[in-house]
Amino acid sequence: MVAHRRRDLLRATAAAAVAAGVVTDRGAAPASAAPPGNCPPPLGPVRVGPDDPRYEHLVSRGNRRFVGTPDEVRVVGSTAQVAAAVQEAVRTGRRIAVRSGGHCFEDFVDDPSVRMVIDLSGMTGVHYDPLRGAFAVEAGATLGEVYRRLHLGWGVTLPGGSCPGVGAGGHVAGGGYGPLSRLHGLVVDHLYAVEVVVVDRDGTARTVVATREPSDPGRDLWWAHTGGGGGNFGVVTRYWFRSPGVTGNDPGRLLPRPPASVLTFTVWWPWEGMDERDFARLARNFTDWCVQYGAPGGPQARLYGELVLSRRPAGGHSLIGQVAGGADGARLLDEHVAALSRGVGVTPVVTRQTVPWLASALRGNGDDGKQWRLKTKAGYLRGGFTDRQLAAVHHHLTRADYENPVGSLSLNTYGGQINAVSPAATATAQRDSVVKLFYLAGWADPAEDARHLAWIREFYRDVYAGTGGVPVPGAINDGSYINYPDVDLADPAWNTSGVPWHTLYYGANYPRLQRAKARWDPRNVFQHRLSVQPG
Repeated sequence: MVAHRRRDLLRATAAAAVAAGVVTDRGAAPASAAPPGNCPPPLGPVRVGPDDPRYEHLVSRGNRRFVGTPDEVRVVGSTAQVAAAVQEAVRTGRRIAVRSGGHCFEDFVDDPSVRMVIDLSGMTGVHYDPLRGAFAVEAGATLGEVYRRLHLGWGVTLPGGSCPGVGAGGHVAGGGYGPLSRLHGLVVDHLYAVEVVVVDRDGTARTVVATREPSDPGRDLWWAHTGGGGGNFGVVTRYWFRSPGVTGNDPGRLLPRPPASVLTFTVWWPWEGMDERDFARLARNFTDWCVQYGAPGGPQARLYGELVLSRRPAGGHSLIGQVAGGADGARLLDEHVAALSRGVGVTPVVTRQTVPWLASALRGNGDDGKQWRLKTKAGYLRGGFTDRQLAAVHHHLTRADYENPVGSLSLNTYGGQINAVSPAATATAQRDSVVKLFYLAGWADPAEDARHLAWIREFYRDVYAGTGGVPVPGAINDGSYINYPDVDLADPAWNTSGVPWHTLYYGANYPRLQRAKARWDPRNVFQHRLSVQPG
């Protein structure tokens, strides 16, 4: 919503905050301004309880494995409304969780102990803020809406994910990557400031705006949101984006400009006729290509691909992706497919289409998974799989005692400009990996939970059998991705490595995140099963 961004409504917002028992951080930068004009008031706050017909939708917006039972869902449309809701929850001793797009893979929002869910569906604004010379994005805005407004309004974009329905709130806080990241880095590499409702030691909710400016006393709060994950330090209500090093205040030059068009593609290798040697060759060819072209720069950085190695009942393996702009896009794709197919004894089927960039970004990769019961896991690769790891992958994708077709391991191109940033510059520690891994099991029947959970847990454990069942950072592996959270990493039954879960996600950055947690959330109001613990 836009009304609470206008300077002529700042007094009204401040008065409402004071009436709700909320204070605004006096050291923060001034609130953002929106272009002049008549604007409607923000949506909400709306209180939705179990007897409300809207309740079922609001508590089931995520992974179908988890449906919450909060006392209420508070749908909010402004930062002041968020602060008031937080203050009320603290005063009444109720645990809080926050939902933006609803794509969390674990029960961080739908935990049974959560009594109030703050739903950011009413905070979807995207605009240029001349006071900060940056683009403001409210945390409830979906990535698709962010792309649409930035591109149509100013010809710019953010290198975020390929699922347009994902909310900006959690996506950004966890680092955020997507098809343009090999060209332009992670979303957080362009994060200038963040607005957060925090709770002081005395239980007072207040709003803080923290920037990346070295002189900002709240800079550690900004840094914590560059990969520290959502639900840890407070409620993010707004982000501001401006690429580092840019000069001037021309909005069209403050963020990356996407290509006019992209060459989208799907490549299919059938299981039929593919033996274990062919399978291993395909996977190894992909990781070899990523190692060869994993450094920043070079035309291959324009190519993004996701190789989905699927279970045998699914019929085959697919490579989906795009080449960003350029007359040589077809050649880059042909060379890529040839490199991946080298030595593989089946012939791939290739489909391709050149479309405007925005059309591709809004189309995304199709299914957002919300109709499934899901369990996911993740990892990074600095190099290629070992032979033993590839044998484990093949075994679990071809097991005859498990017939579910919705099981896969996706290999995503990584590296490029992502790796031009120091691991300490942001909270995202993985800055020399070239492949991101995404393990998935999906099903519909709750009665089958145990069987499907056992399959993916055994799959992951066996791939990382040499390092205690988890991707311990080393010569090959490089930990996991907090935006694909997996509570099994904190379970000694599945993590026998002796390496704590937070090292897998944050590496050497965890102590700094703990210090930020102790400062900005000293009462540990914002918590979940993988939340940062105060130092």
